[in-house]
Amino acid sequence: MEEEQVFKMPLIGDQAPDFTAVTTKGTIKFSDYAKGKWVVMFSHPADFTPVCTTEMSGFAERKAEFDALNTELMGLSIDSIHAHLAWVNNVRERTGVYFDFPIIADLDMKVSKLYGMLQPNESETAAVRAVFFIDPKKKIRLIMYYPLNVGRNMDEILRVLEALQTADANGVAMPLNWRKGDKVIVPPPKTLDEMQQRLDDTSCEKIDFYLCKKEL
Repeated sequence: MEEEQVFKMPLIGDQAPDFTAVTTKGTIKFSDYAKGKWVVMFSHPADFTPVCTTEMSGFAERKAEFDALNTELMGLSIDSIHAHLAWVNNVRERTGVYFDFPIIADLDMKVSKLYGMLQPNESETAAVRAVFFIDPKKKIRLIMYYPLNVGRNMDEILRVLEALQTADANGVAMPLNWRKGDKVIVPPPKTLDEMQQRLDDTSCEKIDFYLCKKEL
């Protein structure tokens, strides 16, 4: 009996698995794609389906916000390039929304398996609604998974993208429900001397020495 191949699901902090794939923007080798930029890569179960159409339209309608955050979009489903092109054209004709970003035609399921998008207990032939946030060094920074029957939240996707970038740029962490303009969390002290400095510090909002917030 032939042994089933096991694919390791990538984790936060891993290098994003490399691949070459046919997309609606031509053939792309991921390691060469969007150099110096973030990438939000997301999968959907199938073309010409209602929830997927609302989600892809949401990404397309807010593409300028991703552009402003130095981020490229990349979609994926286990459909042919011909189905992708027909769907993109259909949605543009019906609604005026244009999916102007690459959508991977993953008929052989290669990329879906590399990224853990194909989860047999949900479906063996359709990718779940996964979202991977990948930084300019091609490191996976955040992963979201949704089932087939629940659409994603575009506000949350943009919120966490901006939170990741702001945290990186300022060496801080983000509290519950953080949005741009809110106070951020200063990293906690690691020594007794640092703790005393924190206790003496009057420049930040101090709940206690381990929880301090400041304006950026």
